[in-house]
Amino acid sequence: MSTEGFHPDLPRSHPNVRHICGDDVDGDTAQTSGMQRFEAISNSSVGSEKLWMGQTHVSPSTASGDHHHGEAETAIYVVSGNPEFVFIDENTGQESRIQAAPGDYVFVPPYTPHREENNDPQQEAVVVIARSTQEAIVVNLPSLTGQ
Repeated sequence: MSTEGFHPDLPRSHPNVRHICGDDVDGDTAQTSGMQRFEAISNSSVGSEKLWMGQTHVSPSTASGDHHHGEAETAIYVVSGNPEFVFIDENTGQESRIQAAPGDYVFVPPYTPHREENNDPQQEAVVVIARSTQEAIVVNLPSLTGQ
């Protein structure tokens, strides 16, 4: 038996790896208008202590409401479609956009107001999301400036 990578401080007993089927993601999570979030990995689904992961769908010709994710860092991977991520640029104070494509990654820092837009009239935009908190934090806002 190979002991490469074995660490003597690791416990001999540990929790099982968990599998969440794509058909089993849960839409009963924090939501923002104009998009649908589905939870896969969370404290309530698998007992995670430091991570939330799921997916978001934005229908064609749709924009989400403005929102932020509190203390959570958010990493986004674009699966399909061409979503745009809209926010206020910290240097200019002006609205700014990131136009993303399948295979792209987007990082949203904690407390950063933003929205997702899907300007394609035919194709849904789907992204996978990972957050640094074990539950979905969603703070819906009246605007990107919070006012």
